[in-house]
Amino acid sequence: MSQTNDPDRFFQTTDSIAETARKAKKSTNRHGSPIQLPSKILAVILDPTASNRVYVAEAAGTARRVELDTGHKTHIFRGPTTPLTSLAISLLHPTLYAGSWDKTIWSWDIPTRTTGIRFRGHSDFVKCLLTLPLPGIELLISGSSDATIILWNASTGEKLQTLKGHSMGVLALALDPLGEHGNGDDGIEEAIGDTLVLFSASSDRTILRWRINPLSPRSSFATLLPPPLTPHETSIYALHFSPSSADLYTASADGTAMRLSREHDWTPDTTLLHGDYVRAVAVSANEKYIITAGRSEDVKVWDAASGEMVGLWWGHWDEVMGLVIVRDRAGKGAERIVSVGIDATIRVWPLGEMEMQKAKVERENEEQGIKEDEVEVAGKEVEGSLTAEEEAELAELMDD
Repeated sequence: MSQTNDPDRFFQTTDSIAETARKAKKSTNRHGSPIQLPSKILAVILDPTASNRVYVAEAAGTARRVELDTGHKTHIFRGPTTPLTSLAISLLHPTLYAGSWDKTIWSWDIPTRTTGIRFRGHSDFVKCLLTLPLPGIELLISGSSDATIILWNASTGEKLQTLKGHSMGVLALALDPLGEHGNGDDGIEEAIGDTLVLFSASSDRTILRWRINPLSPRSSFATLLPPPLTPHETSIYALHFSPSSADLYTASADGTAMRLSREHDWTPDTTLLHGDYVRAVAVSANEKYIITAGRSEDVKVWDAASGEMVGLWWGHWDEVMGLVIVRDRAGKGAERIVSVGIDATIRVWPLGEMEMQKAKVERENEEQGIKEDEVEVAGKEVEGSLTAEEEAELAELMDD
C-alpha cells in the first residue's frame, strides 16, 4: 500500500495509482481520430442505411447515432437510466432497439426519436439483440444474463417463445446467413424457404444452435439443434459470420478468437492468441483480415490465411467493447475499422497494408520517446458519468 497525503488516493495500492497515471497519460493521444462521448460506450452497430454512420450504446443510458467523418451526433435517444448493453435496428418500421441493465428492451422510432414499445420479460440484464424479418412477422430476439433467449413480436411487443438451454448468461447472438443446410447463395431470403439457424453464445462457454422454422406456430418457432459447440475454455463474448465464406468467428474471455469451419462441422481451424479478454471480432469483406479487440486496449489485425498478426492499432486507454467494419456501399474506397470502448471514444482505423506499416513505425518511435504533439481528449469527469457504486457494478459485470 502506498503512502499519500492526497485524500482521493487513500486506500489505493501502488499498482492502482500507477494504472490511473498510465491511463491519464495515454488518454491524451489522438490515434484513431477519437470522437469523444459523455460516457462509456458498451456497444456499436452499423447504420444499415449509411456507410459513414454508427449507433452506439452508452453506460449513461443513452443511445446515439454518430457521423464518423464529422463526429456529429445527429440523433440522441433518451429514456433509460441504466447502462445500455446492446443495439439492433429494424428497417421495416425504422426502429432502434436497446437492451438495458433494467432487464427491459427499449425502442425508439428513428426519424422522430420518440420512445416506442418497451419489452418486458427477462429477469436480469439484457445482453444481446438481433432482429429477424419473417413472412408476416418481424422477430426481435434477445439474450439475457438470466440464461434465456426470448423471441418477441417486434411490432406488438408480444413474447412469443422463451428458449432455455444455456446454464449461464447469454452474451451473443448471430444468425447463420445460409440457413440449416448451409448451401444457399441468397442468404436469409433463400433460407426462409427452408429453415433458419440462430447461434447463441454464453458465459457457460457453449455455443448453441436453434432451428427457426417460419412455418411453425408462433409459440414454437425455435427448437434446439444438438450438439452444443465448446471451442473455448470460458465465456464467449462475440459471434460473427464471415461475409464471404459464412464461417463463424468467435471472441472469448480465454484470450483467443477462433474461426469455426462450416465445412468441418464448426470445428476450429484458426486460433488467434490476442491475449486477455477478447470482447469483439470482425472480418474484412474478402476475409483477408480478422480484427480483434478487448481488455488489452489494442485493436489487432490478423492475416486470415496465416494467422499472423500484421497490424496493431494503439489509442484506446481502456477496454475496447465493440468493433465494426465500415464498407463503402458503392464499392469504392478502402474498408475502415471502427472501435468503441470504456474510454468513451469512437476511433476509426484504416485497414490497409501501408497504413498498418506506418502505424508500426510510429508506435516504435513513441516507445522510444519520439512523440507527436498530443491534445487531451479524456481523463476528466464528464456528463453522464456513473456513480462509484455503478462503476463497481459495471467492473464486476465486465469480468463475467
